[in-house]
Amino acid sequence: MVTPFDDSGAVDHQRAWDLARHLVDQGSDCLVVAGTTGESPTLSDGEKLALFKTVIDAVAEKKTTVIAGTGTYDTAHSVEMTGRAAELGADGVLAVTPYYNRPSQDGLVAHFRAIADVGMPVMLYNIPGRTGRIIEVDTLAVLADHPNIVAVKDAVENVDFTSSTVNRVPGLPVYSGQDSITLPLLAVGAVGVVSVVSHLAGPAIKAMLKAATGGDYEEARRLHHELLQLCHACFLEPNPAPVKGTLSRVWQPVGDVRLPLVAASEDTLSAVEKALGTISIS
Repeated sequence: MVTPFDDSGAVDHQRAWDLARHLVDQGSDCLVVAGTTGESPTLSDGEKLALFKTVIDAVAEKKTTVIAGTGTYDTAHSVEMTGRAAELGADGVLAVTPYYNRPSQDGLVAHFRAIADVGMPVMLYNIPGRTGRIIEVDTLAVLADHPNIVAVKDAVENVDFTSSTVNRVPGLPVYSGQDSITLPLLAVGAVGVVSVVSHLAGPAIKAMLKAATGGDYEEARRLHHELLQLCHACFLEPNPAPVKGTLSRVWQPVGDVRLPLVAASEDTLSAVEKALGTISIS
């Protein structure tokens, strides 16, 4: 979920409330708050905690799962934020691979176990392109033994890696972390997607997942190809600038991105809107 900002650059809690409910109405079963798409690196702890509370309250009556982005490159900080998210009523947390300091695989095990020991369900976030470190399949197998490590968001962007994960760790649900390859990952055993494009095409994403999990791969392929141009357009510039700019045009204003990100160019926004116009399920 993107983080809406007002004209002054502050978190817009009313818009966040409205967006959370809109995303659920468009087919999202769960909301990830203050993840990469939510511009977590530029949110203060106070902003994150207040945002968690807003979204939890917004979707409480809809019984929607809320996952709080609490992972950082600092284990102690991640543990503290996980505990505070639990106090606010989050259903689970997303814990990214520690970035910049690039710990060893043993370090990753210790880091994620410390977070999981807080007692919250944990979704691991494996995204080596942003963090400089991959959680290896053998490491995932070790981590999956912890009762609170319940899923992984796989943004490795390698179908062979996902296949190996599913084969080696069959009890750990895998969610695609890259919209454009969700269908290939579903084909080898992933169970869903943590989506960016669903901000703009939630019903079509939902329909593709339903078709694939129901065994109708002809329909799933049709929707995959229909969505592919939009998936690519949404990443022509660093996420979430393209999706945030387009959302402000086609839904409600959600504000600019915070520096060091900058607003998407007019060419990119035009490409996203053009691709969005080709989606038949809305």
